[in-house]
Amino acid sequence: MKNAISWFEIPVKNFERAKTFYNTMLDTEIKEMPMPGVKYGMFAHDEDNNGVGGGIVEMDGATPSAEGVTIYLNGGDDLSIPLSRVEDAGGKVVMPKTDIGENGFMAQLLDTEGNKVALHSWK
Repeated sequence: MKNAISWFEIPVKNFERAKTFYNTMLDTEIKEMPMPGVKYGMFAHDEDNNGVGGGIVEMDGATPSAEGVTIYLNGGDDLSIPLSRVEDAGGKVVMPKTDIGENGFMAQLLDTEGNKVALHSWK
């Protein structure tokens, strides 16, 4: 097994608001993947399915939560950059950039939907 995780989904209640939040915070483009009865958007990922990827999903039964599993998103070269965009994008930083020694840096935030997610970087 190359990676412990192959795919993740972040539940959202307002797809467009969440898409704007993640696009803004991560300076990326969530790629929409329409499906019947589901609004789905994918983060950039290795499209040959050898790497980890994920998306945001609005559908019945997908309920945002600040409790439970924490997803660590790639904060780029320095997570200070996306972290500085969290509040302007409508989120809230709940743990500032924190040095985790030889493992780099991490921070936690609440997105516009109420999900607790984290960022990781080596600087």
